[in-house]
Amino acid sequence: MMIKPIVSALRRHKAGTVLIALQIALTLAIVCNALFIIHQRVSHLSRGTGIDESNLVIVTNRLVGNTENFVPLVKSDLQVLRQMPGVESAYATNSYPLRNGGWSMGARTNPDQKKSAGQTAIYFVDQHALATLGVKLIAGRNFNAGDVVDQDPKKSIAGPVVMVTKALADKLFPDGSALGKNIYLTEEKKPSTIVGIVEKTQVPWVSSFAQTWDQYVTFLPAVLNTDYNAYLVRAKPGQEDAVRAHVLDVLVKNNRLRTLPDENGVQTFYDVRRKAYERDRGMAIMMGIVCAVLLAITAAGIVGLTSFWVGQRRKQIGVRRALGATRRDILTYFLTENFLIGGAGVVVGSAMAIGMSMWLQQHFETERMSVVYVLVGVVLLLLLGQGAVLAPAMRASKVSPVEATRNA
Repeated sequence: MMIKPIVSALRRHKAGTVLIALQIALTLAIVCNALFIIHQRVSHLSRGTGIDESNLVIVTNRLVGNTENFVPLVKSDLQVLRQMPGVESAYATNSYPLRNGGWSMGARTNPDQKKSAGQTAIYFVDQHALATLGVKLIAGRNFNAGDVVDQDPKKSIAGPVVMVTKALADKLFPDGSALGKNIYLTEEKKPSTIVGIVEKTQVPWVSSFAQTWDQYVTFLPAVLNTDYNAYLVRAKPGQEDAVRAHVLDVLVKNNRLRTLPDENGVQTFYDVRRKAYERDRGMAIMMGIVCAVLLAITAAGIVGLTSFWVGQRRKQIGVRRALGATRRDILTYFLTENFLIGGAGVVVGSAMAIGMSMWLQQHFETERMSVVYVLVGVVLLLLLGQGAVLAPAMRASKVSPVEATRNA
């Protein structure tokens, strides 16, 4: 076998061998962690919100005037919105999934608990919210018109009834008995009875702030007495563009005492999702570019070093050909030589990849990288190395035996 002479030859070219092996190791360490980050970001931005995101239009609305009670204006807006051609349903709220802003509170199952049993996002809604969002009620009932109250945001928000997501219900009552039970959202020990459980709805935040409770949502039946509300409008299939184009005209005609929203004031939920995950998408793209550049540099380094060695060894290759070595033997020699260098590089790189992952986990609170990413990286780098060395190895295999007779 040619392993021994290959190792002997590599010892005579220590500098180049060590540099390429280290380059492969560093590339492997970075690529493995970059692929892990890309997968995390893509999984993050692909998460379902639990709502029917199609045909959903969001209007950011701010009323103006010296009134102390904005509720009648909000209700009037909702009435005209629901009567718009192409509209199925609409409601007003303080926040919604992926908005990246809203209210959160600690929910308790006992009024005397010092520590909350779980954090929850608060959505103020009315009886039209479930139809507008397209979420599924899996237990209990929806709110009715009698449940919905006028709510001063400066006062206690604890109401007699609430709806919660299944994730929050399971968190607060692991035995599955949440329906009909009381929870406490304020320090005033006012109970709120769970009258309905919805299948799934995401909290407004997409950052790590809510990572451990991103499905813990509480719906309160109330219309906020505030100048700011977001109107969520469900358009009929195929009518989303028409509703989006005319919704502001309808609202202004109903009441001119409002601040017209900027270009982000009227959005489809597709726009909301795209903006909410801009950072994740940007990070994934950047990591992908880093991976591509590093892999290209590593491949170029392998090609350059092997081409240099082929140029140096032309007479040696000619001698081997003259002694009976076939073109396949020469090709196999360089492929094996590169595989040994790559093997040493991926061994060191695997340790570096795991160490880098542990460092990121400690300093940036990332998740622990699976060893699968290291294995994928090892295979990728080895295949890349063999592919990169193939061209100069093919040139080496074409060296004629007559090269042995030429002067160096």
